[in-house]
Formats: sequence, C-alpha cells, structure tokens
Amino acid sequence: MTPRLKDLYYKEIQPSLKEKLGFKNAYMGPKIEKVIINMGLGLDGNDSKILKSCEEDLSKIAGQKPVITKFKKSIANFKTRKGSNAGLKVTLRKNKMYEFIDRLVNIALPRIKDFRGLSSSGFDKFGNYSFGVKEHIIFPEVSFDRADKVRGLDIIIVISSLNKEHSYALLEKMNFPFIKKGEN
Repeated sequence: MTPRLKDLYYKEIQPSLKEKLGFKNAYMGPKIEKVIINMGLGLDGNDSKILKSCEEDLSKIAGQKPVITKFKKSIANFKTRKGSNAGLKVTLRKNKMYEFIDRLVNIALPRIKDFRGLSSSGFDKFGNYSFGVKEHIIFPEVSFDRADKVRGLDIIIVISSLNKEHSYALLEKMNFPFIKKGEN
C-alpha cells in the first residue's frame, strides 16, 4: 500500500508545482530524495544500556534499525576518543520516508510545547532543509514513561531542486508549518 503523502505528491503537489514554477513537465520539479535522522549521544555513547535504549527509540520513530556512528578524531576538550560511539543515524528512502514525513508534520510537530513554526533559514544553497527537534518524545511511538532522558534529533530532508525557493514551495505544499515573514 502506498503512503498517503506519496499519493498526494504525485496526484496534486507535483502538478500544482509544475504550474506554479512554470516547468515544461512535472518531473522537472522538486522531489524529496531521502530523509536523514541523527541523534547525537556525546558521552552517553559509551554506555551500552543508554545506547541500546536510544537505538530502540530511534528504530520505533524511523521504522528501521539505526546505524551507530563513530568519532573520526580524538578531541580532548570534548572528551572524545577516535572510534568510540558518537550517536545514531537513520537514512529513510521511498515509502518509509513519505510515512515519516507525514507523521512528523501531522502528529509530532504539533505536539511540541510552545511551537510557533519551523524557521525558513534552514535551507542550504542546494535546497536541502535541516532542522532540529529538542525532544524525541514528541513522536507517539516513544513512550514518555520509558524514556530515561529526553534527547534531541537532527532531521535533514534532501531535496532535488534547482534552488531554495523551489524546495520551500515543495515543503509548503506538504503542509510544513513554516513561520511566515510577517509573524513574530
């Protein structure tokens, strides 16, 4: 069964972006390639119990098993050793990516306390969008009582587009709650 957001993208969003942005065909428009979810653990990465619990939480959120990332360099000020555990990372593609974005926009983001919207300054020069979430417990899959510590997530949405404006138009059509320019 195809995800709801994927159907919506191909039936409504892609044709409307073709009209709005003036492309010759629908496939020239922006498209989401992949979503990367990253959870940094810092010093807690060395504790196997904490690592296991974070791995379970992230696998519930993403729907697939995360990869354990390692430090590339030893830095004394940050108390890091080369080769020790730094955090967890998941790369979502195809159907799982669309399901995650749907849950993120419609369920998780509205559950954030004092949420006013996402900043539109998170776009890089290639049109990719990245933002952070301070609490991983906003996702309904993660039990608030079972979580030992509230951790943050970095979410990167890789978009194939010509520029930032096209990526912004795509995410706005997908109901991402951006802060409007005139609002505080």
